[in-house]
Amino acid sequence: MRYRLAQIKTGIDEPAENLPGIIAGILHIKESDIGEWEIRRRSIDSRKKPRIQYVYTVEFTVEKTLKSRGNRDLTAVDEEAEAAAVRMPAHGSEKLRGRPFVAGAGPAGLFAALELAKAGFRPVIIERGPSMEERISAVERFRKERVLDPEANMLFGEGGAGTFSDGKLATGIRDGLIRSVLEEFRGAGAGDDIMYLAKPHIGTDVLRTVIVNIRKKIESLGGEIRFSTKLEKIVSAEGRLETLILNGPHPETGERGIYQEPAGVLVLAVGHSARDTFRMLHEQNVDMEQKPFSIGVRIEHPQALIDAAQYGEENTGKLPPADYRLSYKASNGRGVYSFCMCPGGEVVVCSTAEGELCVNGMSNRKRDSGTANSGILCDVRTSDFGSADVLAGVRFQEKYERLAFENGGSDFTPPRCAMKEFTAEEGSEDAAGAAAVKNSLPGFAAEAIREAIPHFARRIHGYDLPGAVITAAETRSSSPVRILRGKSGESNIKGLYPAGEGAGYAGGITSAACDGIHAARRIIERYCPETFCAEDHQMV
Repeated sequence: MRYRLAQIKTGIDEPAENLPGIIAGILHIKESDIGEWEIRRRSIDSRKKPRIQYVYTVEFTVEKTLKSRGNRDLTAVDEEAEAAAVRMPAHGSEKLRGRPFVAGAGPAGLFAALELAKAGFRPVIIERGPSMEERISAVERFRKERVLDPEANMLFGEGGAGTFSDGKLATGIRDGLIRSVLEEFRGAGAGDDIMYLAKPHIGTDVLRTVIVNIRKKIESLGGEIRFSTKLEKIVSAEGRLETLILNGPHPETGERGIYQEPAGVLVLAVGHSARDTFRMLHEQNVDMEQKPFSIGVRIEHPQALIDAAQYGEENTGKLPPADYRLSYKASNGRGVYSFCMCPGGEVVVCSTAEGELCVNGMSNRKRDSGTANSGILCDVRTSDFGSADVLAGVRFQEKYERLAFENGGSDFTPPRCAMKEFTAEEGSEDAAGAAAVKNSLPGFAAEAIREAIPHFARRIHGYDLPGAVITAAETRSSSPVRILRGKSGESNIKGLYPAGEGAGYAGGITSAACDGIHAARRIIERYCPETFCAEDHQMV
């Protein structure tokens, strides 16, 4: 029998190897009764400083049946149900015309392609940006020289936007595929601890290698990836996808230009910043709707300040760099919250177009920069867009990114100010120093964030540090549109499967990967690939 025991609390100095003995004591059994065991989750409980504890969930096997005896934290593991949740569906009977295409090599696209490749479909990924090596060179050039490549940057290229962030894998969704996603990342070199940490992350430095390894696995299974290849247009007939118009190196000649590919299905896994693709889809009458998102700033503090506030001075240095999660309802009715908090990271400019500026946070695996940063965002409603047009949210983002570019000096230097300037009384000399930041935000957002800071300081001592640095503007927290899909997973254009964050159905690496797998499985359970015999579904 396999069991799961939650809420196992230990001191932070207690070795994990002692867990079987601790479990035996809790359940009144012999330690020798416990067979295989595995940590499924470890979190940090810092509510009673300085007595901080690790909180574990452990799975283990025993030969006898255990009785809970009122212990609600002990549950029997339904291994068959867990296996069923991740089991790939059987192939459908409808023959797929040609190979399936996947637009976008972010987590949704990569995991959709990987699932299709495992099922024998030999998918083709089209990615507007370059391979990882070329992308890294373009990003480094931008950071040093401020020369932007609109197709190779912090947001476009192999791995998607998350590659040049923190590589966070925590998610709020409940999906039986989550562990499978984590196992793929681990197998690609992400590290064993992502399987059990409550807030796992890979780090941008390691994630670059992990993404390439996943791509190589897809290729080893018969998949193909075409870098620097842009989806220019989709062509449909009688409401069904027929052809893709692509712009990139021709797969046979290598000559760059416009070419066509017949396509029966396309997993549309473009990122939240594929604005030109959103416009193209709208022109092709793909059903879409406006979607709310958020806008705000990045706030930087010394990591030691956050560590001391979260763990207590006594525990500083004994635990991983601390993070935080904050929220506040402002008097103007707006919600303000922390987003993508990066311990030991840095703030980076992640623009994708000339004359527009947006920022994000980035951390390496070790999170050892000494500086903590987090997005502090305010909700933006569709009623703020000023238009019923489905792309009004895109224009809203562009408006404030242009303002941020201009207010920073029109050279991709982001507007910055000190905390004491941002929170100073309006009209004071200090407040004048925050003008560039505040003028890069909607008035309601600047007002709500400014009001929230004293409340955050009550939660985290020192949060209102006068010298904390505030940078504008963070605009790309999520997609400003949702590409509608039905129960089959298709849009109103049959054969088109919107998936992931850009399509409006995910909010991070793990949830996007899960959504990509679900899109692939809808294709698998409907179609039989050309590489299988129609009669017996055996590989040929």
